[in-house]
Amino acid sequence: MEKNSERIPFINPSPSSSTTEGTASKFQTIGNIMVSIVGTGVLGLPFAFRVAGWLAGSLGVILAGFATFYCMLLLVQCRDKSASENKLQGTITYGDLGYICIGKPGRYLTEFLIFTSQCGGSVAYLVFIGQNLVSVFKGQTFSVASYIFLLVPIEIALSWIGSLSAFAPFSIFADICTVLAMGFVVKEDIERAIGGGFSFRDRKAIADNLGGLPFAGGMAVFCFEGFGMTLALEQSMKERNTFPKVLGMAFTWITLMYVLFGSFGYLAYGDETKDIITLNLPNNWTATAVQIGLCLGLVFTFPIMVHPVNEILEGKLKKIMWFRKLNNNDAENSITGLGKLGTYTSRAVLIIGLAVLASYVPGFGIFASLVGSTVCALISFVLPASFHLTLLGSSLSLWQKALDCCILLCGLIFAAYGTYNTIVGI
Repeated sequence: MEKNSERIPFINPSPSSSTTEGTASKFQTIGNIMVSIVGTGVLGLPFAFRVAGWLAGSLGVILAGFATFYCMLLLVQCRDKSASENKLQGTITYGDLGYICIGKPGRYLTEFLIFTSQCGGSVAYLVFIGQNLVSVFKGQTFSVASYIFLLVPIEIALSWIGSLSAFAPFSIFADICTVLAMGFVVKEDIERAIGGGFSFRDRKAIADNLGGLPFAGGMAVFCFEGFGMTLALEQSMKERNTFPKVLGMAFTWITLMYVLFGSFGYLAYGDETKDIITLNLPNNWTATAVQIGLCLGLVFTFPIMVHPVNEILEGKLKKIMWFRKLNNNDAENSITGLGKLGTYTSRAVLIIGLAVLASYVPGFGIFASLVGSTVCALISFVLPASFHLTLLGSSLSLWQKALDCCILLCGLIFAAYGTYNTIVGI
């Protein structure tokens, strides 16, 4: 679900030391944080606010934003502690922290959760594209699943392209279309308010059904994607000691934007708010152009989303004897024709599998909340708090230990109840 650069730090670490000075300025880092975190999930926030109420939804987003910000800082502290004790050589990654704290099970658990979250984000992309295409081409008989499977050959071909840098412009294009879609929603809200299209009193501050609160919480956590890029973002800075301040500034703006957009979207459409707000846009050429542009951008951004998954799978393949034989027992440095065929086949099978999963998803909002309530909550809250207690527990004050334990416990409860609530329905 994170937007990753061509180097994925928790899977393919660079050989440089964790103390190597970065080159990014404060302004560039703020931009990198915004790009890493803000994604298509924001277009599902108005639906979350409809489910929970505008006040409860706003409080949920603020809480999720603060908790994510705090846990990002915990992760950096854990990395610095490990680096100071020279527990591992080179750049210390999220998976490395799992190994340092728990051993091999910790590394496997961390990488499994990252793998699952990236698969979940990829499935969400496909569902998002499918639902928007059904909305654009209403006169056609194609279902969401039909559009998803039509994309499979395209995505397989794109996954075979070696360099991810070719997709960077499309990622920026998708972000621009997301901003335009948000602008349309705000414009619609203002027009309805001026024209008396809705009454503020008709919009609930807190939903009658309390089950909507964890649902909205899961969506909020899903929207603060990009946790796996924390260490890479901090390492990229020229003045790394200013990272907490820069991260705080970025999170303040992102959280404010999320609260305003979620509120605007819900206020504009009320109980008619759909799980993807673009589905509520008026049926005119400008709105349709934004939807099509957004879908095209995501089609070409999809390979970036599945790239970490491919690297994990291919890393495992390189350890299997039959695959090493295909590459003359030198899987690291020499790839034969048969080896490439094996790699391409694994990527194709992965995309087909993700498409099959996406075809069974009932809706973007429900699935995004499920991913946010489970793997995102574990990656963003539970693991950082547990790592912090393990590595720095002896030097922490009582209130710091209590806060870490609270985050750990609340994260586990949220993951369990949020999953149950999403599955059984609201």
